[in-house]
Amino acid sequence: MWNELGISGGTAIVILVALYFVIKWAVKNGVKEAYQDITGKKPVEDIKNEKELEELVHDSEYE
Repeated sequence: MWNELGISGGTAIVILVALYFVIKWAVKNGVKEAYQDITGKKPVEDIKNEKELEELVHDSEYE
């Protein structure tokens, strides 16, 4: 089937894997955004990431 489209098997697998991760990323961000719109709260994961970032910035200021 892929040969009819002019795409080799390896190229098709790479395209499908890339498409999988792009869709996964888009859905994850959409769910986070919808959660924030519905509840008015930030997701726990985002809060943890912000705290880690603040710690890294704070640590780098004292080096």
